[in-house]
Amino acid sequence: MKKKISIRLSVEVLAEIDQLGGPKHSRSAVIERVLQDYLRERARADVEARDLELINRAADRLNLETATILDYQVIF
Repeated sequence: MKKKISIRLSVEVLAEIDQLGGPKHSRSAVIERVLQDYLRERARADVEARDLELINRAADRLNLETATILDYQVIF
């Protein structure tokens, strides 16, 4: 379901939207696609940030375990 909204854009931004859409695509279609791409990218960035935090948490624990093991080794 689509809902009609009203927004104000600068003349420069509107000109770029018109150029992106060309004669085949409406302004609404261009704006919707750009927003969908932005929202998808933002969701992907959130997932990547969570993954990175998990990796870093595991890395700190594994590095600590490795350091502990190395402390027990004797060099001959």
